[in-house]
Amino acid sequence: WAFVPRRFLADPTGGFVTIFTSMFMHGGWMHLGGNMLYLWIFGDNVEDRMGHARFIAFYLLCGATAALAQVLMRPDSMVPTIGASGAIAGVMGAYLVLFPHSRVLTLVPLFVIWEIIEVPAVLFLGLWFVVQLFSGVGSLAVSTGDTGGVAFWAHVAGFVAGLGGVFVFRRRQRRTAEWWV
Repeated sequence: WAFVPRRFLADPTGGFVTIFTSMFMHGGWMHLGGNMLYLWIFGDNVEDRMGHARFIAFYLLCGATAALAQVLMRPDSMVPTIGASGAIAGVMGAYLVLFPHSRVLTLVPLFVIWEIIEVPAVLFLGLWFVVQLFSGVGSLAVSTGDTGGVAFWAHVAGFVAGLGGVFVFRRRQRRTAEWWV
């Protein structure tokens, strides 16, 4: 049920379903917990602006875009790709567009002391994206497509899909009518 780029290229119709099933598989409790934490922080606000059905379609489309980006970057890879990170990266991109001035509570390690501070969403998400982008560029230096690890290009593609897709999937703001005025 995992997405494997080389298998997908060999038989796109047979591997099509794994684009979606792989989003619901994870490599352990920490993988699942990290993804769910980010979805909890950013997803509810984005879903509120889109509505339930649009959010589900948006989420799946961002995840599919992320999987296809992994094919582009590592077409010969036989390493199974699993996790919702690409779809959640899309949600994070949408959050950046919809709520750039919001603040995100962030746990920051300061040597032996851990501090919780509020960070502007644009800074938090911007730094996260830059780290993913540079890590993706660094991963290109690895000569083989059969190394495991993090699918950085899936994160980058999901985020970019979220940045653009939010304009298609968000609901228009309703005007409030004050009848008593």
